[in-house]
Amino acid sequence: MKRNAFTLVELIFVIVVLGILAAVAIPRLGGNIESAQIAKAQGDVAAVRASIASARQKMLVTGINAYPSRLDAGVAANTVGVQIFDTNGSLTILTYPVYTKNNGWMKTSNSTYSVKIAETPVTFTYTSSTGVFDCHTYNSGQADTYCKKIAE
Repeated sequence: MKRNAFTLVELIFVIVVLGILAAVAIPRLGGNIESAQIAKAQGDVAAVRASIASARQKMLVTGINAYPSRLDAGVAANTVGVQIFDTNGSLTILTYPVYTKNNGWMKTSNSTYSVKIAETPVTFTYTSSTGVFDCHTYNSGQADTYCKKIAE
């Protein structure tokens, strides 16, 4: 007798095997997404901090003993799709700016920015008098854990 198709038992067996593989693979991929978000935030923070130091050096050469007054061109807070960490007047902060988005970096106030890691916002503040760009730790919650991982 000639068979032209799979039997129902064979199809159910394949579906069960695929379900087991998916149940094992999906949790592993979830951890990788969080690690990738942390690594990207670490790189962004390091680039911003280096740019602040570079901007200060440029200002010192011109005789101005100060840090940049802000890290963007004065964009509105909580606006998606705008450039941050780009320019401060004629002073360039990052050559390639960061664009704000709901699941990434967002400007939250005049000198405060946040980045989302696994849907948890981690807040960073820029202090223009000292040139410090750092996150807030309150010794509680997941944001604190992410802050420590990003800022180290």
